Amino acid sequence: MSEVPRSARYVVIGGGIHGLSTAWHLAERLGRTGPFKRGDVIVVDKNGVGAGATGIACGVVRNNYFQPAMRELMAHSVSVWESDPVAFSYNPVGYMQIAPDVMAADVAKIHEEQRAIGYESVLIEGPDDCTSYMRSMFSDWQAGNISVVLHEKRGGYANNVGSLRGLERKARNAGVEIFEGVRVTGFTTSGGAVTAVETKTGPISCDQVVVAVGPWVRDFWEMLGLSEDVDVKGRDGQLYRRPMWTYWCLQEGTVEVPPDYFLTDSGEMPPVLHVDTDAPLIDDMDGSLVTDQLWGIYYKPDLYFGGVQGGGVPYVVDKPAEQVNVDPYGPASEDYALGEDFIRLWTSALAHCHKRFEGKRPNFKKESSGGLGCFTPDSFPVFDTFSENAYVIADSNHGYKMIGVGALVARELLGESQPLLEPFRFSRYAEGRLHPVSHSPYPWS
Repeated sequence: MSEVPRSARYVVIGGGIHGLSTAWHLAERLGRTGPFKRGDVIVVDKNGVGAGATGIACGVVRNNYFQPAMRELMAHSVSVWESDPVAFSYNPVGYMQIAPDVMAADVAKIHEEQRAIGYESVLIEGPDDCTSYMRSMFSDWQAGNISVVLHEKRGGYANNVGSLRGLERKARNAGVEIFEGVRVTGFTTSGGAVTAVETKTGPISCDQVVVAVGPWVRDFWEMLGLSEDVDVKGRDGQLYRRPMWTYWCLQEGTVEVPPDYFLTDSGEMPPVLHVDTDAPLIDDMDGSLVTDQLWGIYYKPDLYFGGVQGGGVPYVVDKPAEQVNVDPYGPASEDYALGEDFIRLWTSALAHCHKRFEGKRPNFKKESSGGLGCFTPDSFPVFDTFSENAYVIADSNHGYKMIGVGALVARELLGESQPLLEPFRFSRYAEGRLHPVSHSPYPWS
């Protein structure tokens, strides 16, 4: 590793999807619009590129959001994925939301608003039509209590590590310098602004810092002297004091099957499938009841993971945020290992949806995916400036698919306010400008 510089115009902390995307777009714009030299933009990461949350992301790219602001932001990000699918290891296979009657109105609204922004999708309504549509792709489709299908023709999934290598190449080619093994320990401030990033190898003076650290945002929030609690104006007009950060454990795994095991009847790669239903879920191995409550899973055939990969609804980590240990990171860590309850639910749910997965639980293998997600009070991102010149990207676990956020942040750093980011300012909590909530069982919906 080359020697870490003692100064840089822009210091980006985090070598994941947001840090690399921001650095790449920032260097490109600086190179086009003004004086710029290699090293004006640097990225530092305590381990290395892709060593954190992005490196174990399941890779799903979708626009399936009930919240208009999220939907528009995701449409922008999908366009970035589509701009260079080879470099980003992106597979544009599409995405399907498959849901029960209780979610039908929400899904129909998503479709209506996707049409309004020109995002191509097809809506199928009614149990019989939904079954026919699904069986036109999968003759063994057998999920119950399905009333609506939203088939997004764009979106799909990408290889987590491959996409980061593509971003890394683009950033380096644009003049970004990346320093791995550099642990940030704090900030030096003067007059309210950050003047230097403190590291174990010494301070780096800077004009601007970008915090893009995924689930470690809690620690940098504290370094910036920001409160661990926040006032949130509820929909009833009252102010409530809420923790700024809550951790959820994302549960994901893989059923190890041959590459051609889960294709459509016509032999094509299927879309990413997300199924929510309130049909009773029966254990396909012993016939016992798994749950009679609303449940959901997502899954896709994925050569990178060596089978059909996906996950289910995460669970809240039952600790105050300040006590959660995000090192070591990942579902294989001692504190947050995948439980048998999840394995039973996810494999039973696959069998509920497709006959071909009946009896496949012995093929389940624990992959390095999922891990811990750090959520904001309303489970949606915060993109904002603190301490005058510290831009914080707190993705609230929406991170990987949001590759385009870096392009928008880069423009804001250069003085161009971005309307797509306005709904995600920190001030929305105290002002009560909260995003609408759907009937989905997932916290990020």
